Amino acid sequence: MLYPLKFKPILFPKIWGGNKIKKHCSEGEKLENIGESWEVSAVEGYCSEVENGFLAENTLDELVEVYLGELVGDKIFNEYGEFPLLVKIIDATQNLSIQVHPNDEIAAERHNSFGKTEMWYVLDAEPNAFIIAGFNKKITEKEYLKAVANNTIEDYLKKIPIKKGDAIFIPAGCVHAIGQGSLILEIQQSSDVTYRIFDYNRLDNNGLPRELHTKLAVDAIDFDNWEHNKIVPKILPNTISKLVDCEYFTTNILEIDQKFELDLTKIFSFVLLSVVEGEIVCEYSNEKIEVKILETILIPAEMNGVSIIPKGKAKILETFINN
Repeated sequence: MLYPLKFKPILFPKIWGGNKIKKHCSEGEKLENIGESWEVSAVEGYCSEVENGFLAENTLDELVEVYLGELVGDKIFNEYGEFPLLVKIIDATQNLSIQVHPNDEIAAERHNSFGKTEMWYVLDAEPNAFIIAGFNKKITEKEYLKAVANNTIEDYLKKIPIKKGDAIFIPAGCVHAIGQGSLILEIQQSSDVTYRIFDYNRLDNNGLPRELHTKLAVDAIDFDNWEHNKIVPKILPNTISKLVDCEYFTTNILEIDQKFELDLTKIFSFVLLSVVEGEIVCEYSNEKIEVKILETILIPAEMNGVSIIPKGKAKILETFINN
């Protein structure tokens, strides 16, 4: 029988990265400027490796190939044929590039890939931290291209102040960026396709301007759906509250200070549990697994439920595919 799976993080140094991730991750002790930690991934070339139980050292794509719907859910396996989500932690000590991700149709045609719709949950934020999501007014394609050419695109972007506990939904086609001083949990479609629009004239490690994707990006931008706002979740203790619900994933938030029985009998998908505050113990079939802050575990679709026991108080994101 399958069991809750914990994975080894995959770490990516970035020119804008920092040292917050390594505080929670022994694998990063020798690395500097860790910008991203991929917690659960089946992206080709960057597949997560199980670190607990008898399936340790197997990769997520191998498990999907062997366990099929038992792991991800029958309908999900039939639709995707692979693990469809990616969970990562992002530590931004500088502003990330302004970018956009293509939708499924464009990504399939150009890259043989899924599109990239995502959500962010703010794990921590410095006093002046912000994110960019969409435009501050309606803009035409012609106006957009002129602004990119003149390095004035920032004048048209919506800058949103953020604090710990905020969330935002970023659909494919939304121009966006994470600002400096932010520690973010990102849940997204399993895709690594990004079109960089503007990068503050920043140079890479070789002293060269970073590549921009102006022509690719303009076709991917949804100029009609340009207004986006952050989500401030309304949380009731020891109760599951909705955070984001879209065709690609549903994410709920749960704050607990006592044992919580997570009933999964009506969810026909795998479930990801991401600890965003505190620590928990997940109990199942007379076994248990400890999950610390910033860690994510995968509950296989065949499991009907688990018990979650906080160490004091904990906050968890629950993510699954609702189809």
